[in-house]
Amino acid sequence: MLSFIVRRVLIGLVTIYTIGTLSFFIINLPSGDYLNSYIAELERYGERVSRDEIETLRSHFGLDKPVYVQYFKWAGNMLRGNFGLSLEHQKPVRSVIADRLLLTVVLTLATTCFTWIIALPIGVYSAVRQNSIGDYSFTFVGYLGLALPDFLLALVLMYLAYVYFGSSIGGLFSQDYVLAPWSIGRVVDLLSHLWIPAIVLGTSGTAGLIRIMRANLLDELYKPYVVTARAKGLGRWRTIVKYPVRMALNPFVSTIGYLLPGLISGSVIVAVVMSLPTLGPVFLAALFSQDMFLAGTILTLLGVLTVLGTLISDILLALVDPRIRMEQSV
Repeated sequence: MLSFIVRRVLIGLVTIYTIGTLSFFIINLPSGDYLNSYIAELERYGERVSRDEIETLRSHFGLDKPVYVQYFKWAGNMLRGNFGLSLEHQKPVRSVIADRLLLTVVLTLATTCFTWIIALPIGVYSAVRQNSIGDYSFTFVGYLGLALPDFLLALVLMYLAYVYFGSSIGGLFSQDYVLAPWSIGRVVDLLSHLWIPAIVLGTSGTAGLIRIMRANLLDELYKPYVVTARAKGLGRWRTIVKYPVRMALNPFVSTIGYLLPGLISGSVIVAVVMSLPTLGPVFLAALFSQDMFLAGTILTLLGVLTVLGTLISDILLALVDPRIRMEQSV
């Protein structure tokens, strides 16, 4: 197991370096740079920028150097924990993403808990009660959840909350706590707002995992080891929970690898609609403005989270499924 972890860590480091390099150069592929977007924005409001001012700004932002020089400077600073200066925000990248990263992680954990708590028992029930009315009902709801876009569900919930309750469910904090420092009151306020975006973001994932859990458990229920356990007198539900459910848990564990990156990159529309202070909207704005240091850092962070999540899921899979441990020992 130790050699497996070391090998995966080394591969992960190479993967992260490759992702960071490709991300930086891909962001710089479109014609122009951040300064072109910035000047266009100024001219849209009637401000004229002279050529001397443009050259001064280009030198100030470090855009007068070749792309590879900018890359090596950025990569060298990242190794020392300095992610550079966000061109759009004119602040260190670390300060731009720090709070948003924390809130993204908290939202991801809440969404994961919601997904697993709902999908696991429903998937088990649908498999054990195959072709029953409950199974058909959950199947219908599952297909509905897969077909319903997350942003549409967010809009519907926001509309219902405003029309029938006269309140807004956008954001993760009340107005009094948006800019307040962290305290017990702010944490409680965050928890009170967290469940709605968790439901919105977890709906499609829950529906998908229900179908996966049902299908995997149906494959395990009638295998010889289950029949043998029942023949030895082990109770039905005890047999199901102890053996086939454990084998069918693999898809739940394997989703850890892409949960956090998926929420950052795949829930941008929901975050914009619900005004969520997560990394998704910042990443989208950085791409539009060609803020290469901010966008490159977030992309690299996505790579780190993906590699870390995959490593954790692989280790958990080896603990949950004895067959994987046997394959590793061979």
